[in-house]
Amino acid sequence: MSTIADNIAQVAARIRAAEQTAQRAEHSVRLLAVSKTKPSDAVREAYAAGVRDFGENYLQEALGKQLELADLPLIWHFIGPIQSNKTRAIAENFAWVHSVDRLKIAQRLSEQRPAELPPLNICIQVNVSGEASKSGCTPADLPALANAISALPRLKLRGLMAIPEPTEDRAAQDAAFATVQKLQASLNLPLDTLSMGMSHDLESAIAMGATWVRIGTALFGARTPGHQ
Repeated sequence: MSTIADNIAQVAARIRAAEQTAQRAEHSVRLLAVSKTKPSDAVREAYAAGVRDFGENYLQEALGKQLELADLPLIWHFIGPIQSNKTRAIAENFAWVHSVDRLKIAQRLSEQRPAELPPLNICIQVNVSGEASKSGCTPADLPALANAISALPRLKLRGLMAIPEPTEDRAAQDAAFATVQKLQASLNLPLDTLSMGMSHDLESAIAMGATWVRIGTALFGARTPGHQ
């Protein structure tokens, strides 16, 4: 049975190989370990294997883990849908938010980010596949939203995040991720981040410019039953 450390080594090798294939600079792609539904002990194992960045979808679960793991210098990323009543806790306890898709949420994060903390790193989630079940702003709404967020204090707009419709068709994967890359380039803002690619499609995402790949299953195993 493989350990989390073994899994991390295998994923890191996949990332490096994909960088080489895409003629990307080594270590230009960073690993975000998606630890949602996983216990604090699993996060400790991943930390011991060299991972520092962890992504969480469920706020109360994440805050509990942050308390349990306060002895470790972890960087926490919020990657799930954001309700207005959750913005203060997110603004106070995370370094990155990958899932902003409305100006109202960005404004609340800006107002509620403590002054003593560095600016909160923001990615705008874009719904590139047009799925009704997915969060994310539409490509048409993206330019106005990006310009408005980039002007807010206490936030630093870093780039875009996307979760394209799952497919094993590499050409379809490439097309979806290429769309995200083109959308970012069209914004004419100083952005440096593309958060896209998961366990099944990280090679395609890296070929199309991903700088963060969000990996859960390939590191920690299948999602715990009972979570949506």
